[in-house]
Amino acid sequence: MDYSKLLSDKVQVIKPSGIRKFFDMLSGMKDVISLTVGQPDFPTPYHISNAAVESITKNKTYYTSNSGLPELREGIANYLDRRFDLRYDPASEIFVTVGGSEAIDMALRAIINPGDEIIVPEPCFVCYSPLIEIMGGVAVPLYTDVKDRFKVTPEKLRPLLSDKTKAIVLSYPNNPTGAIMTKQDLEKILPDLLSRDILVLSDEIYGELTYTTAHTSIASFPGMRERTIVVSGFSKAYAMTGWRLGYVAAPAPIIKQMLKLHQYGIMCASTASQYAGVEAINSGDEDIQYMKEQYDLRRVYVVKRLRGMGIECFEPEGAFYVFPRIDNFGMTSEAFCQKLLDEKRVAIVPGSAFGAGSEGFARISYAYSIDHLTIALDRIEEFIKDLK
Repeated sequence: MDYSKLLSDKVQVIKPSGIRKFFDMLSGMKDVISLTVGQPDFPTPYHISNAAVESITKNKTYYTSNSGLPELREGIANYLDRRFDLRYDPASEIFVTVGGSEAIDMALRAIINPGDEIIVPEPCFVCYSPLIEIMGGVAVPLYTDVKDRFKVTPEKLRPLLSDKTKAIVLSYPNNPTGAIMTKQDLEKILPDLLSRDILVLSDEIYGELTYTTAHTSIASFPGMRERTIVVSGFSKAYAMTGWRLGYVAAPAPIIKQMLKLHQYGIMCASTASQYAGVEAINSGDEDIQYMKEQYDLRRVYVVKRLRGMGIECFEPEGAFYVFPRIDNFGMTSEAFCQKLLDEKRVAIVPGSAFGAGSEGFARISYAYSIDHLTIALDRIEEFIKDLK
């Protein structure tokens, strides 16, 4: 049977995730130190996990509404107001998703018509362009530069805007670079966004993890709320990756269309996860602060160690990744990472996984303990000395 004739042409041409490629290579390898996955090494705080356990023991194991538990949506609305000065109606402008990934998928499905152009700043997380292309859209890369601290600037954005532009993706704090867009940075691109009928898909999953200045959502500016889809979740801020719990906040007409897709494809997020989310969103601010302080210590340590090896390294201001430059070693980023894995049993992700403009870099996650990071960095230092 010729499956190539039976499977979707669009799906067959999409490349697998470059992040998962290196992660999956570790299976069966011994003595490997992995710095590949953006997964907090902290356990989910006990009071959050316990809320899920209690919901199960009390037989709260039913379907929730498609939008999610009312008390969770109310909690999200209060949280967004409290933390980021965003005000949404929990009944009509917020719904709960299976992780931030579903939120991104539903948003793109709801807005794209074939031929629509979506501007995607790179380096970026791996999912945006494939999801855009599946819907028949055109992903237009905006190549950010380390000299601009990987920010979107008016000079980079303006030439890409056209009559076909439907939206721009803003994923700040950024994975993989750790870059942020401050209030002042966002103000610079506002005139170009406000002058057109385009949307912003603002992926703010790392919004709680900024180290030099508080996160500002683009939806908080006058005129931007009505054109912004905010997607976020519980994975990074509360160490809840496996709980698969996210959410969308957007104007009611957009939510209405996204919710239809969610109804048919998902139904609702896990009930136990939602009860855990209620506890997290209402009582987890101290947990966020503790974990952020620990990440900040790791951030400073990793950057210092890499620079001490002679590796050029942009200092991240958000998320929990560093994106060092490795193009002066005479190898592609994938060859560099493969050689490091083969010779020193350290796994990091090649920059090429995050877009064509990311070649020459590599991503290192510091969502790991200092002990874990120390062993890995000692091996990387040995590797660099051997190359010289």
